[in-house]
Amino acid sequence: MRRTLRVAAYAVVVREGQLLLAQARDDDGRPEWVLPGGGMEHGEDPYDTVRRELEEETGYLVEVTGLLGIDSGRRTLPGRFRRPADHHGLRLLYEGRVTGGELRDEVGGSTEHAAWQPLDAVPRLDRIRLVDTALRLWRERPASGHLEAGPR
Repeated sequence: MRRTLRVAAYAVVVREGQLLLAQARDDDGRPEWVLPGGGMEHGEDPYDTVRRELEEETGYLVEVTGLLGIDSGRRTLPGRFRRPADHHGLRLLYEGRVTGGELRDEVGGSTEHAAWQPLDAVPRLDRIRLVDTALRLWRERPASGHLEAGPR
């Protein structure tokens, strides 16, 4: 089985009790909320990745204020030409603060819409698991940057 690795960087940006999220489509075309961020380009520092991706997906310039932790997971993906792939995703999760720019939707990218969502409404949103993981890291701030098994 082919093996693939994707390293990505995302940010938790909270302002006035609201979380900045982006909306994308899942594999079946349904909208779901995701953290702004995305894959590193070859040779790019993850610190620069998260700042670039936030601007692309939301229109905001952000200051990275801390590293919250790392989320790592494996799953089997269908792959090209019906050849499955053992995929390993490594996601660096930062905390950020808006320093400029204006909220806007991404054009021609992986997300369709950017919006502030009330923190207390997030559990009712259709969202990917990473949103919950990132919020746990943001709330709990484990010194190791790693979450112990528990509610997601």
